Amino acid sequence: MLRSLYSGISGLRSHQTMLDVTGNNIANVNTTAFKASATQFQDTLSQLSQGAGGPQAEVGGTNPAQVGLGVKVAGISTNFAQGSSQATGKATDIMISGDGFFVTQLGGETLYSRAGAFDFDAQGRLVTPAGAIVQGWNAVGGVINQGGTTGNITLPLQTVSAATATTTASVGGNLPSDAAAGTVFSRDVKVYDGSGTARSLDLTFTSTGPGAWTVTGLDGATASTSAALTFADGKQTSATTNITFGSGAITVDLSAVEGFAGLSTVAVNDQNGKAAGTLKSFTLGKDGTLVGLFSNGGQEAIGRIALATFSNPGGLEKAGSSEYRSTFNSGNAALGAPGTGGLGSLTGGALEMSNVDLSQEFTNLIVAQRGFQANARIITTSDEVLQELTNLKR
Repeated sequence: MLRSLYSGISGLRSHQTMLDVTGNNIANVNTTAFKASATQFQDTLSQLSQGAGGPQAEVGGTNPAQVGLGVKVAGISTNFAQGSSQATGKATDIMISGDGFFVTQLGGETLYSRAGAFDFDAQGRLVTPAGAIVQGWNAVGGVINQGGTTGNITLPLQTVSAATATTTASVGGNLPSDAAAGTVFSRDVKVYDGSGTARSLDLTFTSTGPGAWTVTGLDGATASTSAALTFADGKQTSATTNITFGSGAITVDLSAVEGFAGLSTVAVNDQNGKAAGTLKSFTLGKDGTLVGLFSNGGQEAIGRIALATFSNPGGLEKAGSSEYRSTFNSGNAALGAPGTGGLGSLTGGALEMSNVDLSQEFTNLIVAQRGFQANARIITTSDEVLQELTNLKR
């Protein structure tokens, strides 16, 4: 049989593989974080019909004569170039900007993914559409131990932000320097004890003359120390700029109060206590930290998503459902927080789109089709030659 027949068959098989790869790329043009593949060909062994000859004094050297035996697929490589960003506005949609893979657990197997279309399941675990559980470091008391073992990222829906007793409060605004002696302003500030129970502090500002005020407070039946506020050109010249209740359990800072004429804007700016609160929502930072927002206005870290990187991402094996598994040639996964150690940052409310280039893929379709047709012609031409040979015997 003619060797060209088998060369043509190898060409058909190889170009069929190229068509399969290209078709799969086009089919996944809208798959979240899909990475396109490319087919590489190489020639097979060549049959040596004449070896090389070395040059002699009277005769020049000759090159080897070889007949190729066809083509084969050398490999199918994955292009891990960054895909475009698609804003979704969904808090659990997360995109990696840069290198790295999400780490997931599915049926006890560790898998890796670029697709960040996540959701929370009934147990509050962050999961992929296929049910793989996203891995990271959960916070304990708002503190994340990044050097610890990774686990399932869980949204602790029953978490309570502890109450905090008020220890300081601050007052700002303006007391009118032209107020008549005996003028009184009263202001209330809500404060909390260690159990989160709210109560009101009553602050009284009494004018003692031009540019001079006395400040006292009442916490239930407990009176505060008093402070004499004096002003020159609107600025405080007081020796004491705070009042305290009890044995200094609550200190009210008055240093920001000013004393210009005609303005009565004195008010309580802030206090550092809070009642207990329940988890209402969360936000995602670029470093992968999930920050819980509580009903009492408090914020607390509840976990951090881990990313993995590989020395050879091209060595990863596709496991379906937009997941990859490590192989001997990908190297071991190196875990870290987003934005550190060469890992990309995270963006919430967005997804990475497929990096398939349709113009390139349609061109590859034409190339593969023409290559297939050309190899088919090799077979038909070889068949015609064999037919001529058999016709020698009539």
